[in-house]
Amino acid sequence: MSRKYIFTDKIHTPVGIMSTIMGLINVGSILYVVYKTYQAGGDAPDRYASTLVLALFMAFLGIILGLVGKAEYQKFYFFAYLGMVINILAIGMISAILYAGAYAI
Repeated sequence: MSRKYIFTDKIHTPVGIMSTIMGLINVGSILYVVYKTYQAGGDAPDRYASTLVLALFMAFLGIILGLVGKAEYQKFYFFAYLGMVINILAIGMISAILYAGAYAI
């Protein structure tokens, strides 16, 4: 049985990697804010709210970076897709927090 090697000059898109890193930072900061708010008995200071607003802004920016990374030609798109999924997850987490706060779930 012969081995077949495929050599390629494709690389991962740097903006896709940035999108993934931003998504991980977003999800990490959201989880940290939720944990610290739970420890404080549900009392969330203003700085936690500003952290979530910043995370929401960064999540939208991460989605845009993922789309730009996907638009590049002849590249690997794994990190672009992963970044978009993680940033959409971060937006969903923030939406769930806002929904729970608005309707006192």
